[in-house]
Amino acid sequence: VPNLQGPRYVSPVPGGGFAVSEECGDVKVFMSSHKLLCSLSSKYGHQFGNPAGVCVDTDGSILVADEQRRTVHLFPEHGAPICLVSTGLRRPAGMACSSSGHLFVADTVENCVKVFKYCVRPP
Repeated sequence: VPNLQGPRYVSPVPGGGFAVSEECGDVKVFMSSHKLLCSLSSKYGHQFGNPAGVCVDTDGSILVADEQRRTVHLFPEHGAPICLVSTGLRRPAGMACSSSGHLFVADTVENCVKVFKYCVRPP
């Protein structure tokens, strides 16, 4: 996939595509054919500081760690972005989601992985 602006982190998305965070301050989502599906900043009107880690949860929502703003936002397929983490991060980097609704965020300043519970599915 050419013409990315400083690609940083990548994650698969449902349907065989993938999402890529870029140093320029955006996250782009591509289809399985490698064609650009959307830019999260354009689709949601969201301004990133410096997007880093990116992952996708079991609902297909894209989660993005913002290194500069020290936050994690969830971007659902439909609806507005939701700030999941707004305090407690010094420099969020890589992330992963579990099927039980846990979010794992590597904090490179504190040399640790922080675990957050953000979603509880009814049985």
